[in-house]
Amino acid sequence: MILSISGVVLLGVVVFLFFKKDGLKPSHGLICALFGFYLAGTAIAPSITAGGASLASMLGGIKF
Repeated sequence: MILSISGVVLLGVVVFLFFKKDGLKPSHGLICALFGFYLAGTAIAPSITAGGASLASMLGGIKF
């Protein structure tokens, strides 16, 4: 659950930065949000979730 919330916050910040700095139009942001919403209801959603968790685990294991 914590990973999901932090992932949402991180992606929200990235979208906000794209909107402010790179000229992302609100319509493009809305289309991306709708795409993500509908993608979450497909059969590939568990694979995407597992890939995100695997990436987070890999990044969490990096020692500086």
